[in-house]
Amino acid sequence: MNNSTAAPSSKPRAGSSQPSEASFKRKRGVFQKDLQHMMYGFGDDPNPLPESVALVEDIVVEYVTDLVHKAQDIASKRGKILTEDFLYLIRKDAPKLNRCTELLSMNEELKQARKAFEVDEEKLATIE
Repeated sequence: MNNSTAAPSSKPRAGSSQPSEASFKRKRGVFQKDLQHMMYGFGDDPNPLPESVALVEDIVVEYVTDLVHKAQDIASKRGKILTEDFLYLIRKDAPKLNRCTELLSMNEELKQARKAFEVDEEKLATIE
């Protein structure tokens, strides 16, 4: 049985900003250690099977790539992807949206704390 429609096309879809599968090569295993730790944290074995880690990595990379392409499509009018584009895409997934806003606010607090620390160091340097 030969079904040519089931095979992935090597050409990008018309009107899509997504590159073809053959147009980019991904280095595998980049997130392997991080994913092993995350899988263990969610109840897997301390040393999960390499096949399991590779599968999870493929799923994560595919999800993130798809999300970035969608954000790129949204931001195409502006020409620049913003954080708000990603928040817009996950707006219907409350846990993800809440976690993202929490991480963004913590990041902002850390920036302000670093800035305050740098100012204090400058004051100390001028006193001495």
